[in-house]
Order: sequence, then C-alpha cells, then structure tokens
Amino acid sequence: MAPGTAARQEVSAWRPRVPGVVEVFHAHFTEYAYPMHVHEAWTLLIVDDGAVRYDLDRHEHGTPHDTVSLLPPHVPHNGSPVTPDGFRKRVVYLDGTHLGDDLIGPAVDGPDLRDPVLRRRVGQLHTALVRPGEELEAESRLTLIGDRLGTLLRPRLHTHLARRDPALARRLRELLDERVVEGLSLEEAAGLLQAHPAHLVRVFSTAYGIAPHQYLNSRRVDRARRLLLEGRPPGEVAAETGFFDQSHLTRHFRKLVGITPGRYARNPSVR
Repeated sequence: MAPGTAARQEVSAWRPRVPGVVEVFHAHFTEYAYPMHVHEAWTLLIVDDGAVRYDLDRHEHGTPHDTVSLLPPHVPHNGSPVTPDGFRKRVVYLDGTHLGDDLIGPAVDGPDLRDPVLRRRVGQLHTALVRPGEELEAESRLTLIGDRLGTLLRPRLHTHLARRDPALARRLRELLDERVVEGLSLEEAAGLLQAHPAHLVRVFSTAYGIAPHQYLNSRRVDRARRLLLEGRPPGEVAAETGFFDQSHLTRHFRKLVGITPGRYARNPSVR
C-alpha cells in the first residue's frame, strides 16, 4: 500500500428473494486478507478491479477480472489482494439448488474458469440482484449459470443439445399471461410444467426470441401504457401492473418505449 493511503473496506450484503441464493456480497478491500475458512454454500466470485490470490486445497489460485471462480462448500480457502490497490469483487453464495455434489471435485481441481459467456452471465445476474422486482430475471440468469458451470466442469455429463419444444414454450407463455400482475417464479413454473428451469428458459427463448422475464415485463409495460393514457398516475400504475415500485416501472418503460411514464402520458405525439 502506498504511504499515507488508508485501508479501505466497502461492503454491502443482502439476501434476495431468489431460490438458491444464500447471500449476495459486494466488497472493495485494499489491505485486508482473509484467513483460511470455509463456507457451507458454494462461492461464485467475480473480480471487477484488481485481483485476488487464494489457496484452495493447498494449491494457489488467482482471479483476474476475466475469470469466474467457483469455490465448493466446506473446502478451506483464504484470500488476499494481489496489488496495493486491493480488489473489488462481487460474490453470490449458492445452496445446492443449481450445483450438485458431483461438481465439487472438478471445482476443487479447477476453480478458476475463463469463459466469456459465463463471465457475462454472472455479471448480468448481479445487475438483476441489486434491483428489487427483477427476481424472475435473476432466477433465469442463475439457472443458466448453473447449466453453464455443469457443462464446463463436467462436459461429458452435462451436454445439453438445444432442441425445440414449442408446446412447452406455449404452456409457459400461457402461465405468464395468466400471472402478468402477480408474477411467476421460474421455480414455480418448473414445478407446474414438470420441466427443468434451464430447459424452460431455453425453449421459451428459442420459440419466441425473448427470455421469459423480458416477455413478462413487456406485457406489464403494455398494460401500463393503457392505464397512463387513462390519466392514472405512474405510482398507481406501477402497483397495478406488477412492478415493484415506480422506479421499477420507469426503468422498463424507458427501455421499451424510449421515454418515462410521466412524459408518455403528457405527450400524445409519441403514441
């Protein structure tokens, strides 16, 4: 650490309402070093700035910014910054919902995975996890991450061929149509349709060119447009169309319509 530079510890941690997620942990550390310790949960780690050096099963590993690290439960590890500037990391701790015990051995042997698709998906997962109301998106992202990890760590046992299943995709769309306001978790949909969550996301996206959470938000925005044109205030519209709050409505409305709900209601030329 440079002379006169104070150690920094910036931490935020929470438990979202997403099945399989035990905890989300975002941190920026400079000189802090973790001693040897274990977790009951799987540790899925990405580093956005700097790098972390750690020991796992008596072997040294490192996590540059393009790497995804997967540390199995109950396996001792430590961690320390590689440079004086420290590191900024995002971690999600997972139970066994998406990761089976068959992956523990391969993860111990090769915990650091350089896979652009996986790295992008983990980043998208964290973006969804910090936004209330995006639980379906986070759940969809997470099930595809689990699927990808299985493919990378045990490719012979986790080979999934992309196949069409329009009947299953249609049944999921019908479920989403019935639950536009109330919402539907991927876990619940998988139980009702007797299908694996990752398979549900794949067949729906293949059939309609859009992920289930994107379809649901599109339906909600359509309803919001009608209510706004009736003169209803945005906060009330958000509650009646299934959004978490007005800012949640505004984020998706602006993404799909191009302007905020308030401007849309006041500007007939954009309709």
